[in-house]
Amino acid sequence: MWSIFALLVTLTAHALDTGSPAPDFTLQTASGKEFKLSDARMEVVVLEWLNHGCPFVRKHYDSGNMQKLQAAWGAKKVKWYSVISSAPGKQGHVDTKGALDDKAKNKSAAADILLDPEGKVGMMYGAKTTPHMFIINKGVLAYQGAIDDKPSADPADIADARNYVNDALGGVVDGQKMKFAETTKAYGCGVKY
Repeated sequence: MWSIFALLVTLTAHALDTGSPAPDFTLQTASGKEFKLSDARMEVVVLEWLNHGCPFVRKHYDSGNMQKLQAAWGAKKVKWYSVISSAPGKQGHVDTKGALDDKAKNKSAAADILLDPEGKVGMMYGAKTTPHMFIINKGVLAYQGAIDDKPSADPADIADARNYVNDALGGVVDGQKMKFAETTKAYGCGVKY
């Protein structure tokens, strides 16, 4: 059985300041294209750090919670990308075929999977956990941190959780007043750089 204490990682500091320009990067997608963040500078982009071997990620995928968010916000023109920064030989590492197979198997509604096997983008953004969530609004980092306020691997906690990502996207996309701190502590398994 996974030890919650061994897997729980919280951030005490962030590599980037919320409200600052999001650093540009280029990564290969699982579908074989090149994704450059600056090409999406007029859009809202979600970056979700992903490792399907992590029980915290499994909580959100096995329950359908992550896919529901991806689909709902994708319908509102949000570009959602899952980012895999696991190094070769480490848990969660996949090649393009493996990423596409996982996307289909897990019924992901993300626009695509971004492959970061050297961990350059993950380190640039200070991604510490899976999942670790970032929202970029027209080139500016609007949110970074946890998906919700229930740092557990138990899917039963989702029903009572305050979903920070949903709240943040509501504030960014729908123009609602933000209902959360613009930076929260991410939780989950450590990114396997």
